[in-house]
Amino acid sequence: MVTNKLILLIEDNPDDEELTLDALRTGGVKNEIVVAHDGAEALDFLFPAQSSTAYSSTRLPELILLDLKLPKVSGLEVLRRIRSRSTTRHIPTVVLTSSSEEEDINRSYEVGANSYVRKPVEFDEFVQAVQSLGAYWVLFNEGPRI
Repeated sequence: MVTNKLILLIEDNPDDEELTLDALRTGGVKNEIVVAHDGAEALDFLFPAQSSTAYSSTRLPELILLDLKLPKVSGLEVLRRIRSRSTTRHIPTVVLTSSSEEEDINRSYEVGANSYVRKPVEFDEFVQAVQSLGAYWVLFNEGPRI
């Protein structure tokens, strides 16, 4: 797989974080993965000039995996801010969440999600879903060249 693409995983649940990272690695994704544990941390990473934290990287991710139910700043608000800036609006953003609520699905797409994937309850299904996401968005997807 292509290894120069940075992935930003925004996930507050340590178990889901570990499962997602393991699934990506066993699926052959060798990309650098940065984890933000809440919405505020994600925004600090994406917009460091406005951050009071120590993030100094100006490298933006080429894929964002975003949980919806986050502390501090909700996943939908993070998505709104991603889509509101010219520097980040074209980054593929996949909502990866346990919610199957119709309102969450519809609002995610309205705000600009590229995809909405409900986390499967079964371990093997979860691993397969995350591996498929990684392969598609990192290896096969051709994003805009801005």
